[in-house]
Amino acid sequence: MSVDKATVAKIANLARIAVKEDELEPLAGELNNILDWIEQLSEVNTDGVQPMTSAVDMSLPWRADKVTDGGYRDKILANAPKAAHGFFSVPKVIE
Repeated sequence: MSVDKATVAKIANLARIAVKEDELEPLAGELNNILDWIEQLSEVNTDGVQPMTSAVDMSLPWRADKVTDGGYRDKILANAPKAAHGFFSVPKVIE
């Protein structure tokens, strides 16, 4: 796949990026180099390679999946302009 000046201009337009006419040709060359590099990567044999999320082999700590109320109701309601019966109190919207 190769990119020409017209394609670069269309991409710039879609991305809402202002690109001058004299910058289109160098950008096309850079994009073609990137696409060539991606094609080289697709030729690499990755059969049997496990996917990884990090270069460091580690496991994430797991916590118990328990539902709690957080235990901070009084601290949270202290910041509320109005509170009633342990809840935020807001003005009536619909009459």
